[in-house]
Amino acid sequence: MSLFVKGGTVVTADREFTADVICEDGIITAVGPGLDAPTGAEIVEAGGCYVMPGGIDPHTHMQLPFMGTVASEDFETGTKAALAGGTTMIIDFVIPSPQENLIEAYEKWRGWAEKSVADYSFHVAITWWDETVHRDMGILTERHGVNSFKHFMAYKGAIMADDEILVNSFTRARELGALCTVHAENGELVFRLQQELLAQGITGPEGHPQSRPPEVEGEAANRAIRIAEVLNVPLYVVHNSCIQSLEAITRARLEGQRVFGEVLAGHLIVDDSVYYDKDWSKAAAHVMSPPFRGHEHQAALWRGLQSGNLQTTATDHCCFCDPQKRAGIDDFTLIPNGTGGVEDRLHVLWEHGVNKGRLTRSEFVAATSTNAAKIFNLYPRKGTIAVGADADLYVLDPSKSKTLSAKTQLQQVDFNIFEGMEINGVTTATISQGKLVFKDGELDVTKGAGRYIDRPTYAPYYEAMKIHGELTSPRSVKR
Repeated sequence: MSLFVKGGTVVTADREFTADVICEDGIITAVGPGLDAPTGAEIVEAGGCYVMPGGIDPHTHMQLPFMGTVASEDFETGTKAALAGGTTMIIDFVIPSPQENLIEAYEKWRGWAEKSVADYSFHVAITWWDETVHRDMGILTERHGVNSFKHFMAYKGAIMADDEILVNSFTRARELGALCTVHAENGELVFRLQQELLAQGITGPEGHPQSRPPEVEGEAANRAIRIAEVLNVPLYVVHNSCIQSLEAITRARLEGQRVFGEVLAGHLIVDDSVYYDKDWSKAAAHVMSPPFRGHEHQAALWRGLQSGNLQTTATDHCCFCDPQKRAGIDDFTLIPNGTGGVEDRLHVLWEHGVNKGRLTRSEFVAATSTNAAKIFNLYPRKGTIAVGADADLYVLDPSKSKTLSAKTQLQQVDFNIFEGMEINGVTTATISQGKLVFKDGELDVTKGAGRYIDRPTYAPYYEAMKIHGELTSPRSVKR
């Protein structure tokens, strides 16, 4: 099967140029100006448009069992919505319950994901520790293509990883050549603040940001970074929402530490006033962790993205509808945490990044696709438009506009955190595995067409550190 993308401006993380793109059997086979279309090829007209690598969302939670309910978006509906927005791959999370076997949890999530219509992969969370976890981390990296492990420093009494778990897991990850990721919030402080607020009679959604001030995120980010420094393991800090965590990441990077930072589209745009809406449902719909912050934090996060101290953008797509959110009608700590965004991320970042002059088009591609591909060892299979890469790309027409709304979205949730936002620059075509799966608002997908993508470990990087004497344990930290 051949597909010919004709006459667009190809934008990659390092350059842009006018070119045609030929895709055959799911692979890009030619990129250049004035190419001849293969006989019988399907033609996608891209004149006046930008042709970019398919977006990679490195942080989603489809079909997640959480806080007594299950996310309203499953792997089929979620990847459909992703494709409609130009995202051709997600990296989701296997989250075992405490004492649940890691391999059994992984196989359960793989079963749920078999209905995906776009490519996917998994991080695996470490929520408890014993020798079986140590063993299974090895099995996951060696047999199942997992190269990243997640650690929740929040959610006390549920999936929180304390310092002992972090040290054990980080050490094992270093042995395996894997990457550690953290949700950085001080779970003990959050729990204490929640109890104090409830005792004061604060039960509504406004209690959510009050119980999770920026300081609890900054402390946890810095603690995880310093543990990773001592143990010599690379670290990826997810959904940074505030100045304090950004400062911790920036400081470590300036010291030469291998630390990566992610920012959500929502944290760049939405401010904390949403939690004080008089409509309880609207306020609760924004409850996620970390919470949305004040304008000063948004400005700092944009600077972090512009400077390269934050490398990736994501959504933390985890949808719960109003009836589910109402589990916390009398107690904000019981409101299921999560919002949507996988369909809108690229449009929102194009509007508020590229159109507003905060990002160049190549920087946009890096932040939405290429950097994630490189960090999670998918590049150059993913994240670029080049011969030999997967034929995952999308066409964005800068002359078209749309209004984001829950009424018109494909996302399976009854609210949109970007409701009413005017977007200039719209995805008109998405190509996944060399097939035109979205065109002018219409999807043409096959349930189960999404592939699980193996991600090799970072063994060469670790070996280089060993050769140069930089991988020792514990590290001698000089101050």
